[in-house]
Amino acid sequence: MDGDTLIGVFASIGTGISLLPQLIKLIKEKKPGDISYGMLGVLFIGLLLWIWYGIRKEDWIIIISNSVSVILNASIFILSLVYKKKEA
Repeated sequence: MDGDTLIGVFASIGTGISLLPQLIKLIKEKKPGDISYGMLGVLFIGLLLWIWYGIRKEDWIIIISNSVSVILNASIFILSLVYKKKEA
């Protein structure tokens, strides 16, 4: 694996798990708090576009890392709606 690929792998891991602390906090506290649905929506669209780009370029690093981010993003969105309902 060359240096550029290695940088791409580590960058993908970093961005792929960037939402993990927010998801863990949401699961532990069961309080959606001040989660911005606008930010989640914009991020979700951006991630889907990255996946599409990765598919077109046949770049598995881009496809996999952004797919992980989509799953985390969707989990945050769904859980925040569930916990918000329980608060009401």
